[in-house]
Amino acid sequence: MNTSHRLALALLFAVALCDAGLRWQPSTGAVTPEAAVPVQAQACTDYRVVREGLIPMPEGVPAAHASSLVAFPPTHPLHAHKALAAFWFAGTRESGSDVQIASSMFDHTTQAWDAPQWVVNRHTVGQDLGIQIRRIGNPVAWADARGRLHLFVVATGLGGWAASRVVHLTEQAPMQFKVVRTLPLTALVPAFNTSTLVRTVPMPLSDGGAVLPLYFEIGIKYGVAVRLNAEGEMQSMTRITQRREVLQPTLVAHSPTHWSAFMRDYSPTEMVAHSETWDAGAHWQDVGNLALSNPGASVAALRMSSGGLMLAHIPAGRGREVLLLSTSANQPLSWTTRTLIDGVKADEYSYPTLIEVPTVTTAKNTQPDVWLSYTHMRKAIAFKQLRFNCPVRSQP
Repeated sequence: MNTSHRLALALLFAVALCDAGLRWQPSTGAVTPEAAVPVQAQACTDYRVVREGLIPMPEGVPAAHASSLVAFPPTHPLHAHKALAAFWFAGTRESGSDVQIASSMFDHTTQAWDAPQWVVNRHTVGQDLGIQIRRIGNPVAWADARGRLHLFVVATGLGGWAASRVVHLTEQAPMQFKVVRTLPLTALVPAFNTSTLVRTVPMPLSDGGAVLPLYFEIGIKYGVAVRLNAEGEMQSMTRITQRREVLQPTLVAHSPTHWSAFMRDYSPTEMVAHSETWDAGAHWQDVGNLALSNPGASVAALRMSSGGLMLAHIPAGRGREVLLLSTSANQPLSWTTRTLIDGVKADEYSYPTLIEVPTVTTAKNTQPDVWLSYTHMRKAIAFKQLRFNCPVRSQP
């Protein structure tokens, strides 16, 4: 048997072990945290764009992709001055050895984005882990129960993207990050983390923790849900689909125990794939596709404070030159779609991220703004700030 055959067999064996390892569940008798779902008011989906533009790029850097947004919670030291932060990877090109994670913050006072800064590079990640890191990619940001920011970043060593892993970093000082560990995403072989990536923001839980969506993309493609406790420590992992051609899940909670995962479908179907759980993520079932087209591109979903849902996606037949935003008044899912961007062939507006950010206002019962970021032409990160035209009803 030659070397290439041995490597192929080893890779197939690793994928099988990964697939088996995803049956890891919380221990019997453990209390399963439920989703943090606000008391639902009347769903509001009527919005307007109040601000938009490009987030400043590091000087002399020609390429950018895969942004993530996080709102600064009240317990964060920067909350008084900064509303939210954006993170993305940038360099000469995707997968380039010079790619780093850049960040910029939106300032309350100036109502503008600050100058960008570099926050993570492959050299410091490799030093902290004690291994060689060849490339880094998608970042995802999250704020824990104490207000501390966490970053989850895709990194590769030997084997390239076929052996990618997710590195967990935490904030040591405001916007300064240090590696905690590589997430142990295969229970049977914790150090053999094969082709694992992160893309979309975590879904908050009632105990202050979150569910972090991840996905495997070598050979078979599927998403998993990783539970984090209130300090960001990994607790368990569950496969969220039995399909083998869907990836990049984004999670929303309809109720504390009823959740949906919307996913990029890599098959010729070109629709948004959909899985559900009715027991707070203990078990997931595939429920087909949404009535929303999406031609093999990352999607982003958000459950808003009003109870409505929002989903950013791309229409089949047009490619990434068009970006759509669909809204639903939650259950049953019935979508209204608006075109946010309608470009021309070869344009790219892709990899959207959606979060809510409270507005700085003295008015009571106003709904938080929704902030959307996305890749702009693979050269920069663009954003839109969406404001809703109907107030949130007072709660008793």
